[in-house]
Amino acid sequence: MTQAKGYAALNEKSKLEPFAFARRALRPNDIAIDILYCGVCHTDLHFARNHYGDTVYPLVPGHEIVGRVTAVGDDVTKFGVGDAVAVGCIVDSCGRCRPCEHGLEPYCEQGLTLTYNNPDRISGENNLGGYADKIVVKEEFVLRVPEGLDLTRAGPLLCAGITTWSPLRYWKVGPGSRVAVAGLGGLGHMGVKLAVGLGAHVTVLTTSPSKAGDARALGAHDVLLSKDESAMAEAAGRFDLVLDTIPVAHDISPYLALAGLDGVVVMVGAIDMLPTFHTGSLVMGRKSLTASMIGGIPETQELLNFCAEKNILPDCEMIAMKDINHAFERMERSDVKYRFVIDMSTL
Repeated sequence: MTQAKGYAALNEKSKLEPFAFARRALRPNDIAIDILYCGVCHTDLHFARNHYGDTVYPLVPGHEIVGRVTAVGDDVTKFGVGDAVAVGCIVDSCGRCRPCEHGLEPYCEQGLTLTYNNPDRISGENNLGGYADKIVVKEEFVLRVPEGLDLTRAGPLLCAGITTWSPLRYWKVGPGSRVAVAGLGGLGHMGVKLAVGLGAHVTVLTTSPSKAGDARALGAHDVLLSKDESAMAEAAGRFDLVLDTIPVAHDISPYLALAGLDGVVVMVGAIDMLPTFHTGSLVMGRKSLTASMIGGIPETQELLNFCAEKNILPDCEMIAMKDINHAFERMERSDVKYRFVIDMSTL
């Protein structure tokens, strides 16, 4: 075992504080990583404060991890000491079911293993995440950071990036596609950048006129104010895909109206009970309402490679580890554009 240090929540009311713990000894297919940077996701806050009701304490959050390999197990073949690598939201799956065999590990029929707040499949010990100086991860769930991709900003690609990339790829967004992105937070801003990078014509849907400038600065071609009923009515049937990144329960009927013939509305933000809607919104246009998780390991590697090639990166604010509690408070106020990243050299 290796001694590690990080920041942890000790109960649902506590702030995150310095915490010493041990990482497991290397198994034959394990990789040891020194963590350089870790993105801050809203999910980290939810787990720290037990909003889902299943947090196991002490909790070390963090699933947007970028670092360098320091040691490898005897059976590791893909990575060597010194390699720049990344670890996202999951660190294991059964590896045998149909989704796993097709590189869709998040949909593992036996249940995925999260990077933190989930039991290790072998030892049963609770996983501790990336708000720490080091981590040990199974080789199959370690990603290679391509040369040229900025390590300081790559972390959020492993969550916000892949959450939006996966549906864009699955529904074959490319040149000529008409895409609307609802919401302009951590997920939404990556949805805009990636859809533009794929060649789509991108419109941002927002309730706030003040976000129009930000949307265009991110690459959006148009902005549509969702509270403007006449503008929404004029845009009916305009889009092939509506990417709904809004993180709270909301009425989806206006967004269904925007999808055209065989159009699709993909939910990637809200995991909640939603208001009911009339099924005629789907029938009239043979539309689809669906949802998507993060992508699997092959898809995430594809994303990293694409972002390196196109120089697509999230907009980030770098923070010191000691400032994480303040960052959580700001995140609750939506006071960040658009992701925090922790510089682990400050730990």
